[in-house]
Amino acid sequence: MGRRENQTGAEGTATVPEHWRYGRHLDALATAAAGAGEADAVAAVLRDRDPVMAESAVVTHLDRRAAQLLTDPRFPGWAREMGTAIGPRAFPARRLREWTLLKTIADGGPWSPAELTAASDWCQRTAAGSLGSHEALGLLAATARTHRVRTVAAARLRRRNAAG
Repeated sequence: MGRRENQTGAEGTATVPEHWRYGRHLDALATAAAGAGEADAVAAVLRDRDPVMAESAVVTHLDRRAAQLLTDPRFPGWAREMGTAIGPRAFPARRLREWTLLKTIADGGPWSPAELTAASDWCQRTAAGSLGSHEALGLLAATARTHRVRTVAAARLRRRNAAG
């Protein structure tokens, strides 16, 4: 079997085009996040010919940015811009809604227990591992879908209670 060229034209192991584009998209999104035009960059990525890969890149970007902005007052404006750029795409739109729920809980704003119990396993796992809300942790310790989330939430509650 002969050697193939990768996307950069260098001889060697071939790079899968989708993996190459995924990495390029993440780089472009990270660069755009550092300045203006992040929403335009998200919209451009979502025009990729492979919608599954494009949505995956956008969700990875959303996860990175939302985690950075979770305690930042710019989060609501950023989330609105991202929502407009994402449009009707179900997977990234759901992830953005769940980050918005996590932000609301983290800020002590009004949230619905039904929202958190209906959230994805990812959202419940993220909430159990990162939120400080006694109410959210108690709810997850009692009603989360997975044993892992219930265990993490219960352990965090015990540590908080022991710390006083």
